[in-house]
Formats: sequence, C-alpha cells, structure tokens
Amino acid sequence: MSLKNQVQLITYVDRLSNGDLRQLHQLLDEEFDGLFGGVHLLPFFNPIDGEDAGFDPIDHTEVDKRVGSWDDVANIGKKYDVMADLIVNHISAQSPVFQDVLEKGSDSEYFELIMTKEKVFGKNASQADINKIYRPRPTPCFTPMVCQTGETINVWTTFTDNQIDIDVTGKHGQIYLNSILDTFEQNNIKFIRLDAAGYAIKKAGTNCFMLDETFDFINALSAQANERDMSCLVEIHSYYKTQIEIAKRCEAVYDFALPPLVLHTLFNNDAHALYNWLSIAPRNCVTVLDTHDGIGIVDVGPEGDKPGLLTPEQIDTLVETIHSNSNGQSRLATGAAASNVDLYQVNCTYFDALNGNEQDYLLARAIQFFAPGIPQVYYSGVLGLKNDMTLLANTQVGRDINRPYIDDTTLRMALESDFFASMQVLITLRNSHPAFNGKFSISLLDSNLSMNWCLANEAIEFVLNVEKHTGLINMIEAGEISQSIEIKDNKIKYI
Repeated sequence: MSLKNQVQLITYVDRLSNGDLRQLHQLLDEEFDGLFGGVHLLPFFNPIDGEDAGFDPIDHTEVDKRVGSWDDVANIGKKYDVMADLIVNHISAQSPVFQDVLEKGSDSEYFELIMTKEKVFGKNASQADINKIYRPRPTPCFTPMVCQTGETINVWTTFTDNQIDIDVTGKHGQIYLNSILDTFEQNNIKFIRLDAAGYAIKKAGTNCFMLDETFDFINALSAQANERDMSCLVEIHSYYKTQIEIAKRCEAVYDFALPPLVLHTLFNNDAHALYNWLSIAPRNCVTVLDTHDGIGIVDVGPEGDKPGLLTPEQIDTLVETIHSNSNGQSRLATGAAASNVDLYQVNCTYFDALNGNEQDYLLARAIQFFAPGIPQVYYSGVLGLKNDMTLLANTQVGRDINRPYIDDTTLRMALESDFFASMQVLITLRNSHPAFNGKFSISLLDSNLSMNWCLANEAIEFVLNVEKHTGLINMIEAGEISQSIEIKDNKIKYI
C-alpha cells in the first residue's frame, strides 16, 4: 500500500463539521492538526441521506451538493490520503438506470446491468440452490418488481429493496465501475474501500459469497485501480481463516476480529485469544475498533464444526456484557430491534461497550495502534462520544446509535476534554515513531501482553497488564529505554 503509515479518520461529512467538506478540511488542518494522515469520507455521493446513510447512491460520480463538490474532495486529497467507497454490489432503486428498467423492462438498454434471480438460476431455480445463498440480513434475497411493460422481474436485493444488485461481470457493469474509478482518479482519491465486494459474484450451486470468481473480480478491479495509482481495501466479514486467505489474495483487508477480541481481553482479564490472533493475523490490514457499522461478531466465531477465535460460550458472554455495560442500549439497537437488521453485529459505541471506562478505552486504542496494519479511528470514537439514543429513537435504525450528528457545542467540549488530550498523545506517537515501519512481534507472559515494533536500532513496545488494566509504552534506542508513557487512572502521562 502506497499510503502514509499513519492514523486515519473515518467520518461522515454531514455528521461532523456541520456537514460541509470545506469545514471538515478546516477541522483536519486546525483542531485535528497532525493527527490524521488520511481520512475515510463515508459516502458523500448523491444522496447522502438515502435509505442506508449514503450506501445506496443514486449517482456514484456526483457529490451531494449539500456537502460540497469534487473540487472540495480533491483539495482534501492534496494533503491527506482520501478513502472513498466504491459500492460494487448495488445501486439505488431511485437511480436513472434502474428507473429506466422499471419503465422499459427487458427492452431497457440497462437491463443487462441489473442482477435478477433468472440470470443466475434460469426460470426454474430450486429451493435447495436458493437456500445455499449466504444472507447478511433476514430480508428476502429477491424482490419481485413490476415494470410499466407489465413484466415482473425478480430483482436480486442482497441488503434492502432500495439497493439493487448489479451484474459486475457484463459490459454495462464494467462501464459503470470504470466510470467511478475514473472519477476517483481525477479527484485525488488514493484508497478505495470495496464495499460489499464479497457478494458481487453470483453463481448457481454456491453460497454466492467470496467465490474463487469473486477473488478474480476483486483482483482485476484492484489492478485497474493500481493503474490509476489507487489502492483497494476489501470490506468483508467472515470466518477468521477465510479472512487470512482473503488477505493473501488482496491488497488490503480489515482486521474485523480485533474489536471483539480487545473487548474479550478487557472483559475477562485474559489476553490469550488476542495473542493467538495477532500472532497469525494478516499484516496487510486496516485496523478499527469502531466504524459506521456495528461491532462484528462473526469474525471471531466458528464456522460449522470449525472452531473460531472465541467459543460460542465466550461470544455469548461478550455480547451480553456489551448489553449490560451499555445499560441495555445496545440491545435496543441490535438484531430484531433494528430496522436494517444485521445478523452478525452488535450496534453500540465502543466507549459504551466498555461501560464508559476511559482507562479501558485508552488501553483498547493502544492495543489497536500497536497491532499490525494502518489504524483508523471513527469520528465519534476519537471524541469519546456515547450512544445517541435520541437519534436511534427518531430513526429506529439500529446503527444510528453510533452515527451521531455533532453540533458545535458538543464538538468544542469534546476537543477540550482530558480524554481527547490523551487520544492526541497516542495518535501522535503512532504517527511519528519510526519503529512502526519496522517488524512486529508479540509475547504473552503471565498477565503481561507485550506488543513490540523494531526498526534498526529503534524500538517501541506496549505492555498491557490484563489483571491491573494498566499499560506502559517504552521507547527504546540502542537497547536502552529512552522514554516511557504510562496509561493509568484514565490518563496518559510521560514518566
């Protein structure tokens, strides 16, 4: 990855900095000065406020005028590595393309772009084949829609009936994806997040998820991006061994196992599962604790009779502890309680998942920053915000519990807090110490988990005491400790 090895910010444009790209740029340059080498701009396309918070764009190549223009995006990209989402699996039902299909049916010039049940299974799909399809939601995989011509088409809708799956393998699919890549290249996008890429290829007789053909598609798309001097990040929740294999065949993947394992470590004073994972985890990854989605669970769970990173009993305890720590708030936003139901995630801020414990939160961030990969920090996470129960009540969308709209007063208070000052210390250290460009190692002895980076004669180590819930960072030159930072009593201080 030809990207800065520095912490990146994840943010909606319209929910931070008063909903404007220029104000976000100013925030990055001023209040966040020196903290972020890059920024993941969550969907800023037209419209930003669709059914799935921008992940159902009508037009991928058009910036929603309410947040700015492509010039504003390009200007941010002059200084920061900008990540944008390429939503490879689907388009909005409100898009001119699909509206043309609804008007003209199979006579539409865009009909071949739309994925239907019949294109994969023919006219006589067996229920056995349908049952094999891997589903991220309990909603139907196919949505019958009647065209003005009288035709009924069984549209493939992996997520919602406003997110229409497309055939990425055909001529129209290639034209569509290339137009997005060209637009990104022209406007200083350096990192592309391939959203829902695992579902992009459909094949009868399979589960239609992360097939060999899916890897071929991802690699071909990544090659096209590389030719334009852009890198690709694959967004997939899956069994941990599958994730390791995916990492071998892709430029970069998320480490979605890290967030639940860090929680498990701190909940149980036991770092064995975290140690085991970080000993084998992909090195070409992007790390997160919190995102615009929930806290993934499937990433640490078993697959059939194959054991996971945590046992089913440990996962049950993990989920119930999150619900308890958040005083039941996460339960109100997860599973059947959420209108856009996620089968594999718990919706909650990471701060509330840790019962609002600043000490544990700072330890969690230290673990993330010392883990292999490029770290990303979600906008509500860098500010230490809690669950937004008002927004959840208003929208009844589970993931909105961690998608707050931040006003100036809330932002100012957060920026002036001791918590944010501690986050600044950790982020600045991660961005600036040269050893993070070197070799990673990890060890576990009794209650101490030690995470180490070494480059030439410089090294840095983080030692987590899982019994006492304290942390110590040592900076080492020529084998001698030159400086130390202690994480204790909700504070970070040099000692």
